[in-house]
Amino acid sequence: MSIMNIEDRAVELLIKAGYHISFAESCTAGLAAGKLVNVPDASKVLDVSFITYANEAKIKYLGVEEETIKAHGVVSEEVAREMALGVSCEAGAEVGVGITGIAGPSGGVPGKPVGTVCFGIAILGEVYTWREEFGDLGRNVVRDASVKFCYDRLVELLEKKL
Repeated sequence: MSIMNIEDRAVELLIKAGYHISFAESCTAGLAAGKLVNVPDASKVLDVSFITYANEAKIKYLGVEEETIKAHGVVSEEVAREMALGVSCEAGAEVGVGITGIAGPSGGVPGKPVGTVCFGIAILGEVYTWREEFGDLGRNVVRDASVKFCYDRLVELLEKKL
């Protein structure tokens, strides 16, 4: 008997709902989409995702408003929200995920230290956002923790909706 990973559960729930998912990743740079692709049947739920590391890419490919970035900073729940909605719209997916943060080792500012990551998950146009401070644990630890956090929230939301 095998133990189900959180991403296995996400794929199972997405298939059950008949949903497709797309990711818009900044600091995780494709790690979240990559975790999903580790799961058999991922092709049933994933068509396209975006790595939008630069602000300009978030604006051009996801429709993030330049004013939102100026007003709240690129690492903000507001930008994560627009990323999630933008990727959902651009990909024609029922579920969109936006992740933006400061993985480190530099880049922290007062109020947004290294390890701060913001998330947005859009399901059928309804968006949920979070801000987490994982701490200055090292770049890859922050990225891994971000992906785990994202999948935990995604599965919670999908389980409530189904």
